[in-house]
Amino acid sequence: MSTRGHVKLFGIEFAPLNVPLKRRLQTLAVLQWTLSFFFMGLSCIALLITLLFTRFYWLTLLYGIWYVYDFYQPERGGRRSEWIRRWSVWKHYRDFFPLNLHKTCDLDPGKNYIFLVHPHGIMGMGIFGNFATEATGFSELFPGIRSILLTLKLQFVFPLVRDYIMAVGSCTCSRASMEWLLSKEGTGNALVLVVGGATEALNAWPGSFNLQLKNRKGFVRLALKHGASLVPVFSFGENDVFTQKRFPEGSLLHRLQRKGKQLLGFSAPIFHGRGIFNYTFGFLPYRCPINTVVGRPMDVTLMAEPTDKEVDDLHSAYVRRLEELFEANKLKYGVSGKTNTSLSSDNSHARLERGIYRHVLFTLWFLRFLVW
Repeated sequence: MSTRGHVKLFGIEFAPLNVPLKRRLQTLAVLQWTLSFFFMGLSCIALLITLLFTRFYWLTLLYGIWYVYDFYQPERGGRRSEWIRRWSVWKHYRDFFPLNLHKTCDLDPGKNYIFLVHPHGIMGMGIFGNFATEATGFSELFPGIRSILLTLKLQFVFPLVRDYIMAVGSCTCSRASMEWLLSKEGTGNALVLVVGGATEALNAWPGSFNLQLKNRKGFVRLALKHGASLVPVFSFGENDVFTQKRFPEGSLLHRLQRKGKQLLGFSAPIFHGRGIFNYTFGFLPYRCPINTVVGRPMDVTLMAEPTDKEVDDLHSAYVRRLEELFEANKLKYGVSGKTNTSLSSDNSHARLERGIYRHVLFTLWFLRFLVW
């Protein structure tokens, strides 16, 4: 059966052969990032191991020395490259969905900010495009402000990949990293933190907004200690670009997902999107618009040692501000007027961090074995 040039065979809708070149380039741009996300880490390790058995073995040895020397750079401001952030490929990436970044007001370059982005989605496709590249014009919208996307330490363990991720302006989301950025990198920094993390990815179902925020208050304490303004950011459409299998609460597979997240430090959602040459099944995201709205900043009074009550009060005020941002924009970006956000709690942060550190230590041992 064929519809408007689409061929449907065995329930799979294939793309027509006469797709315009610009759409092919958009698919290719998203494909390269998706492949990088899933396979670049292991591919780079395999490359360095392979080089050890060739006459270019010295490249692996030199990089190993550099890796050890540079190990803590992701926690010390990173090493961004404006040239890489402005690659043309990111414009094709933007137009695939498309991505749109909206501002509510101007930001003062004389201050530091913590952007709290919700929801996480499966892979944070819109979050990456808006804040780790210049595809949607972040620097033009917020002159004098430097966006720094924070992500898991585990991402910076993989050789070569860590340098690529730092080049787009990313640093680790650890407390040490945020402390460094807020105290030793001057002003005009916007630390972009996806608060919900791995747990929220397991709740990323189209049309739903189940946020992991209720018990997550570490960012509030840091904001108070450094006087950094809190900025609510809501990414409408982030949960719609993939379809995730939803397992009943308490089922075996649901428990396995939660346990895996606790042990490994990252979640393993069962999901699918579209393919390269079909619109029905694959690991690429669907073409769904993602509209990311940056709300008004909440000015924070500097407190050297904030009390638990002060942290709780600011956290409650932030939640109200986030809900106001959602309610003010949801109809504009295709969300039903009856839809609300849902705040959930998750107490597995310490276990998650231990899982990450286990991976870090094992990888360091493995690299040391390879080099020496």
